Amino acid sequence: MGMSSAHADEFTVSDIEVEGLQRVSAGTVFSSFPVNIGEPVDEAELAGAIKDLFRTGLFTDIEASRDGGVLILTVRERPSITSIEIEGNKNIETDMLMDALSGAGLEEGQVFRRATLERLELEILRSYISQGRYNARVKATAEELPRNRVAIKLDINEGDVAAIQHMNIIGNENFSDEELLDLFELRTSTWWNSITNADKYARERLSGDLESLRSFYLDRGYLDFNVESSQVSISPDKKQVFIAIALNEGSQYTVSDVQLRGELIVDEDELRELISIEEGDIFSRSTMTAVSERLSRRLGREGYAFANVNAVPEPAEDNTASVTFYVEPGKRAYVRRVNFEGNVSTRDEVLRQEMTQMEGGVASTDRIEYSKTKLERLGFFQTVDVETTPVPGTDDMVDVNYSVVEQPTGSLSASVGFSQASGVILGANVSENNFFGSGKRVSFGVNVSDSIKSANFSYSDPYYTVDGVSRGFSVFARETDFEEQDISSYLLDEYGGRLSFGYPTDSITRLNFGVGYTLSKVKGGVFTSQEVRDFIEEEGNNFNNYFLFGSWRRSTLNRGVLPTDGYSHSLSADVAVPGSDLTFYKLSHKTDFYQPLNENQTWVLRGRTEVGYGDGYDGRDVMPFYEHFYAGGYGSVRGYEANSLGPRATNSPNDLSDPDPFGGSVLTEGSLELIFPTPFAGDSRSMRTAFFVDAGQVFDPDRDFDPAGDEIRLSAGVGFQWITAVGPLAFSLAKPLNDKSGDDTQIFQFSLGQTF
Repeated sequence: MGMSSAHADEFTVSDIEVEGLQRVSAGTVFSSFPVNIGEPVDEAELAGAIKDLFRTGLFTDIEASRDGGVLILTVRERPSITSIEIEGNKNIETDMLMDALSGAGLEEGQVFRRATLERLELEILRSYISQGRYNARVKATAEELPRNRVAIKLDINEGDVAAIQHMNIIGNENFSDEELLDLFELRTSTWWNSITNADKYARERLSGDLESLRSFYLDRGYLDFNVESSQVSISPDKKQVFIAIALNEGSQYTVSDVQLRGELIVDEDELRELISIEEGDIFSRSTMTAVSERLSRRLGREGYAFANVNAVPEPAEDNTASVTFYVEPGKRAYVRRVNFEGNVSTRDEVLRQEMTQMEGGVASTDRIEYSKTKLERLGFFQTVDVETTPVPGTDDMVDVNYSVVEQPTGSLSASVGFSQASGVILGANVSENNFFGSGKRVSFGVNVSDSIKSANFSYSDPYYTVDGVSRGFSVFARETDFEEQDISSYLLDEYGGRLSFGYPTDSITRLNFGVGYTLSKVKGGVFTSQEVRDFIEEEGNNFNNYFLFGSWRRSTLNRGVLPTDGYSHSLSADVAVPGSDLTFYKLSHKTDFYQPLNENQTWVLRGRTEVGYGDGYDGRDVMPFYEHFYAGGYGSVRGYEANSLGPRATNSPNDLSDPDPFGGSVLTEGSLELIFPTPFAGDSRSMRTAFFVDAGQVFDPDRDFDPAGDEIRLSAGVGFQWITAVGPLAFSLAKPLNDKSGDDTQIFQFSLGQTF
């Protein structure tokens, strides 16, 4: 910056000329240069004006000269950035580095400043050092190009993450080094920790471990605990790290008193029931936080969505602490709008009819959360999230926003499939639990397999009335060759239909009832068993049966598909009423419960039971043989062939083969599973892996007890389920634990597609 040939005396500017401009417009110069034509200017004012123009950062040099009354500005522009190239980065994405460059003003088309580039070079290097890459190198170059342009290149050598050679804790008296280091995510270098990268140092991971250490002590009463220092030393080759942590445990505190203060909207006795801290307990910060959350949720149930409960411990000299919960309910909040997003296929009305939180009503945290649970139970969505946001300009209004991610809800064209029970399945099907986004369930199919030929149609409207009364109906035609299912040889043709209604008795309980009709035709084969022949001879082979059926179901399952928490109980009865050709009944009871073992519910304990009983009445001693219960196979007792457990038929005189399963009138099954995260799969909502133990058997009380054949069968193994776009995929590897001679075992079992 300089001034030449300009007199110290004041002169009037008659014109201003700018020389040396290439990219910068003259208008930009004039708008930043505080000297106008027609104004008098002296040397000091001119020097100040040049400084103002220089502050724009657009020029590396500015000279002023004078030709009479004409002021001539000769400028040298800073070069512009024509390209930016980054090489060698793997652990920090190029987009992130580009964003950092852009934030510093270094992007294509912008003015180049070398000082900014050097500063950014150091910041990138610090980012790698925070990852433990102490031998990382970052070299920035700017290549000059014609027409006052530069090309920037960042050459990065990320180096290796330094491995933790040793970690030492100083000052711990009440807990051993091993106990405290087990809390850490970081680990010292071993062959296994090297594979899992647990021994790779990073500043953020160490900060997280120190916070875990702090929480450990505060949850055990050490209110005065403090991390005095944490030192990280690096070996000369920058490949090894040594960590030393000095701490002060302090004294352990117990609770001397628990108090409630503030505006107690809810009765104090009710609030105190939510406080799980008592006098004499060892102080725990996590327990104190959990109590605060419970109190806030209780206030939220009354509509105080912005309630704040602060827990304050007051330590005393005798190593006790008084805990006071300060309750600030704020104003009662009301819901302005309930909004939905992410439901591309599902109509808003389907989601809205599940809402227990109404617009215009008091905002209740219980109703908002329960509405979220009801959406998850539909089985239409992979995830459901809810957020309550204050309405701008108000202090007592909120919007409730539900965000969903849809998932496959059926099979629109399951034209091919396979199961080991039915063989190859061919057909055309439409099965949709959320038909055209309406929430209604519709299925239609025509299928042919080795054992079954069927056609069916069913329809169900879960909200036939606004109160949640459901209505459904179905019609079917089915021809079954049971010999192909490894069951006693006979043919069964059935035609019929059903009409059903459902009624919710409360938020988790439902009653279903209805009527039905079935025409059944039984045909014997060449090797039909003696029991089937006797039945046909006594009863005939053509039956018109009229049914009344009902069921009770109570469910708190958190999802409609692959749940991870809650339970389900159901009891059902199916009765062929007087006036039918055959009078009989079937009863069944099923339970299914899930108990999460960790917070994110990736480890879950599942238990399942099913019992069934059937019999004749009104002068009939037994139920029809073709209504028997069967056990074995996938969904029953894995490791045994489908339908293979239980009593066997009596072969006809000309049948020299092994007797086939005949089923029975009593069914008992149970299963215990340990669900765990599927290896190498991040999505746990559409797939599931589990270790299991199955047990089950079918009995016939009218036959003599067989100690070997009637013993409960056991199996153990691992199973996998996956909800795909074309239907469920499932398989298991199971080992029978007490199979007997004559049992049909099957270690590997699977099912692909759907049988309608």
